[in-house]
Amino acid sequence: MPDEKITQSAALPPPVVLYQIGIGHYFSRALYLAASMGIADLLRDEPRTHQELAQATETDPHSIRRVMRLLASVGVFEEQPDGQFALTPVGQHLRSDVPVSMRASVMLFTGPIVFDAWKELEYCVRTGEPAFRKNSPDLDAFAAFARDPEAAARFDAAMAAMAPITAAAVAAAYDFSAFRSVVDVGGGNGAILIGILNANPQLKGIVFDQPPTAERAKEKIAAAGISTRCEAVGGDFFQEVPAGADAYLLKHVIHDWNDEKATAILRCCHRAMDRGAKLLIVEGVYPPRIDGSMESRGAAANDVNMLVATGGRQRSEAEFQSLLAGAGFKLNRIVPTQARVSLIEGVPT
Repeated sequence: MPDEKITQSAALPPPVVLYQIGIGHYFSRALYLAASMGIADLLRDEPRTHQELAQATETDPHSIRRVMRLLASVGVFEEQPDGQFALTPVGQHLRSDVPVSMRASVMLFTGPIVFDAWKELEYCVRTGEPAFRKNSPDLDAFAAFARDPEAAARFDAAMAAMAPITAAAVAAAYDFSAFRSVVDVGGGNGAILIGILNANPQLKGIVFDQPPTAERAKEKIAAAGISTRCEAVGGDFFQEVPAGADAYLLKHVIHDWNDEKATAILRCCHRAMDRGAKLLIVEGVYPPRIDGSMESRGAAANDVNMLVATGGRQRSEAEFQSLLAGAGFKLNRIVPTQARVSLIEGVPT
């Protein structure tokens, strides 16, 4: 069944389509405001008037109503016949207390970190460098987070938001029963590995990331009650990763880096691996040709965001094959999942 919004867009006159694309930032900025003010949490129990929302958020009543109506026009909120605003099924995921909360993700991808980087798109296109290099030529994207604990925590929360769904999809699509141990390289706060371990009781695991991030992962592991099967280790994946595991998992890590840096990470994994171990890269695969599908839109959007924000890229099957070969691996197979990621399996050559 074709995507309804795409079908509607195709039926619009071409000038109107361009206009709708051009004003897309109206909605993303309004969504950031609603997320940062906790509007969805205020609507958790019942609809509220714009006056009540204004009082709770210390804003101008008429102005907050205008923003709420903008977001109601795209299905985040509903304006009811009596003028009150209520949550829609979409807006429910803007709450901070639901299992799949997108609040942190919205605040990351529509907030200052990403929004300001996209202001430098022309610089990125002209130079091939990410936006932060304009003012900090020697910095990498993740060093900046070490300077800003609040931004680092928000990034962790955003990356963890979809982790339970991704972990379940990966565990369902890929058979982990032959493995005894997995190292999650660049595993953040451990959310993806925790989900995989919960689905595979025979597995033990290590979350490996920068020391401050590893400390946050220890808290998540303890809260999940799997400290006897999982630990968090701090280090630098450009230098060394824990050796001797049966599988090395990299979820949304390789796409953060250019080919040179990505190859360095993969070679580091190669040195740590025994002959029979597997490399498991979990991320999107760029389709051979871009069309109007949501798959194409998601891949292209992520690819340009990597250009702007990190200097990385989303890669096609052929590009993964070449990248892996340069690091001493053979691309064995690509396993699709029910989430918007695939599992790229490599074996040492």
